[in-house]
Amino acid sequence: MIPKTKFVGNELTVYLSGDIDHHTARKIREVTDALIQEKKPSRLFLNFAAVNFMDSSGIGLIMGRYRMMLLFGGSVRVVSIPENLRRIMELSGLGSLNVLERSGELSESVK
Repeated sequence: MIPKTKFVGNELTVYLSGDIDHHTARKIREVTDALIQEKKPSRLFLNFAAVNFMDSSGIGLIMGRYRMMLLFGGSVRVVSIPENLRRIMELSGLGSLNVLERSGELSESVK
């Protein structure tokens, strides 16, 4: 799966879809990391609106991009999270990193 992306201003949005498992996470990482290195955005949005399933590879995907964006002086926001995935993300500890979207916080660039 090659994710759709959008770069507006200094914000990069990656639109994820379908299932995120070991195989799909690898391609998403490659595409996203290349864009981060090329564009050096100040904010990375990972849009989960169209994601049906995610295993621990999805958590690793988010954590790796979080670390990468910190190295570039940027931040990550995980947005449009389906409720079943939000529970997985919160239980994994991602909530403590303050990267998960709260209701009503969706930026214009990620819509």
